This record gives sequence, structure tokens and C-alpha cells, in this order.
Amino acid sequence: MSKLILLRHGQSTWNLENRFTGWIDVPLTEQGELEAAEAGKLLKDIPIDIAFTSVLKRACDTLYIAMKTSEQDSLPIIYNKKINERMYGDLQGLNKAETAMKFGDAQVKLWRRSYDVAPPNGESLKDTAARSIPYYNEEILPQVKKGRNVLVSAHGNSLRAIVMHLDKLTKEEVIELNIPNGVPIVYEMDAEGNILSKTELH
Repeated sequence: MSKLILLRHGQSTWNLENRFTGWIDVPLTEQGELEAAEAGKLLKDIPIDIAFTSVLKRACDTLYIAMKTSEQDSLPIIYNKKINERMYGDLQGLNKAETAMKFGDAQVKLWRRSYDVAPPNGESLKDTAARSIPYYNEEILPQVKKGRNVLVSAHGNSLRAIVMHLDKLTKEEVIELNIPNGVPIVYEMDAEGNILSKTELH
């Protein structure tokens, strides 16, 4: 039996400023660093064998802080942009409230929460799933099947896509799914990759 742990990065500067971040490489806030350290404390009793992270600073730093706090900072780390946040295109850097005033609440909600409607020059959740789910199946899942405890540090939407796949959610159900910052989601899995249990650590 092994564990797959999904961890969304701690609060970033643009989370705090309510901006669309996407692929812009913004750092964690002080609160985000504290959230990452808190996640590390919660993971202290789980021996992690290998970690995967997106290439964006907020996910990498969350991983480093969590692993240092849990005294597991010598584990192998694999970096890949396939689990980067969804690319928000022309919305990147814009304040969410101002964007809603400009384009209307309904349109912005459609861009943010729908499954297959992409913002201008950006990715939909469906597009994000098209890169993150195959990466999970080809690179992450084989480690779990080997009996290893695997930590994935990534983002709200790349993790929503992976959770949608794991929990077999419909595209209607995933619209309501929110991945909280800095809260480890732990799946216990058997050697075939079947899910035995799912727990959020608080």
C-alpha cells in the first residue's frame, strides 16, 4: 500500500491581490510560506520517497518548505511543466473583480469554472487535463504502483484535473471542485493503483 499526496501551493502574491496568475512566475506570500510549513508538519509522519512539482516558483517553494519542515529535504524531485497551472492567456495579471466589471460576471465565471471554455489565448480545464492526466498516468502512477509514497506539489487547476480523473468526476461535478491552498490530500492506493481511501490533512 502506498500514498499519493497532492498539495496545492501556499498563497501566492497574486492570490492575495486577486489576480489571474496562470503561468506568471509569482512568489509565495508570508502566509503562503506558513501554509507550506504547516503542510510539512502534517506530512512529518509520512515517509515520502519521491516528489513531483510544476516548474513554477510557488509550487517549487511550497515543496521545498514542506519537505524541510518535515525533515525530508533530501528526496528526489522531478520538475515538469505538464503539471503547471492552467494558462490564463489574456487574463493573466488582471484583477478578477475588474475583469468581471469589464466582461461581466457570467463570462468570467464561465472562463474560470467551466470545463471546456478557454479564456482568450489561454487554456480551459479540459486543455489542462489533456496534459496533466497523461503525465500522471505515465510518470506519477508507476511510482505509486511500485509501493512508493509520492508527493505532487502543483496548482489549483492541474490538481483539479488530476482529482477529477482519480475521483471519476463528471465535467459538471468538477466545476464545483476547489483545491485549498496548502492542504495535503492523501490517497491510499494498492499496487494496481486502485484508491482505498482519501483524506484531507488539517
